[in-house]
Amino acid sequence: MKQLESIDHIPEDHIEQIQAIAKMCHEVNQAYTAVIREPLKHWHELEQPEKDGVIEHVAFLIINIDADAKAWHDAWVAKMIVAGWKYGPKRSIKNKTHEHLKPFHHLPEKQQVKDALFHSVVKQAIHAG
Repeated sequence: MKQLESIDHIPEDHIEQIQAIAKMCHEVNQAYTAVIREPLKHWHELEQPEKDGVIEHVAFLIINIDADAKAWHDAWVAKMIVAGWKYGPKRSIKNKTHEHLKPFHHLPEKQQVKDALFHSVVKQAIHAG
């Protein structure tokens, strides 16, 4: 399985399609999190680094189409740890802590569902296109 790569490695002729899938995935997750009262910003409200993270997630799932949500999470955790992040009960950019830096099966069920929804949207977008 390929590790996460910078979005700079996405071929230019595919980036527009991947961005569209990323926006769709994010907006599905935004709708879900609004219902569970853990709202996310809409796509147009995200900073570019946040959008890049979503795009990278989509690219990973396209490259690793048979991967499940756990595989993405594991790759994300590895990337974050390499970047100096550690587990913390509350997300803090300043302290480089994140509440989801733990094994997938230890994530709250709501987070696992959110990841599964994202993965499903990517798969459907690929098969529809």
